[in-house]
Amino acid sequence: MSMWHGATPRRAAAATLAALTLSVSLVACGSGGEEPPQRETGDSAAADSGKDKTPTDSGTTLPDTSEILATLKGDQGIEMVIHGAKRDDGGFLTVSGELKNTGGSVYTTPVQWSGQEQAVAGTGRSVAAMTLVDSQEKKRYYVLRDTDNRPLTTSGFTPSIKAGQSLSFFAQFPAPPQSTTKVDLQFPGFPNAPIEIS
Repeated sequence: MSMWHGATPRRAAAATLAALTLSVSLVACGSGGEEPPQRETGDSAAADSGKDKTPTDSGTTLPDTSEILATLKGDQGIEMVIHGAKRDDGGFLTVSGELKNTGGSVYTTPVQWSGQEQAVAGTGRSVAAMTLVDSQEKKRYYVLRDTDNRPLTTSGFTPSIKAGQSLSFFAQFPAPPQSTTKVDLQFPGFPNAPIEIS
């Protein structure tokens, strides 16, 4: 008997198994038009912690924009509106807000917003260059990084913001001591702004 005697049935069985695995994978990944609610774990839960959210009709949640801590005016009609600077139980401080293009033309988001670290460049455009200064403790806080050195901030921005549109963001920092109630927010292209921590 030759060694090729059972090769054809084995190939057929392998092809059938591969097709079955692929079809099960597609069915498991398919959403049928609706996405099931996702459970937050690990870094995504840490990244979202401290953000007040408002439910929408579609079931998704959006950051609470009812409060305005500061409005910073940049060049070419871009504004940064800070909606929150909230501590969470994990020892983090999450700053949330939006970048609004109030000008009449498209605003190109500067590369400087992402910071100058080589590791951050691979994550796309972000607000990783944002820092908080605690003048009381004489410390500067940088955006936190995850275990893969990605910034814990909104990333993957589009390279431009159209006139009249806005871009929501968050950035997560180590929380200053409880005695610190106010920090100065610094971000390239905007004046420094004192914001209160809640």
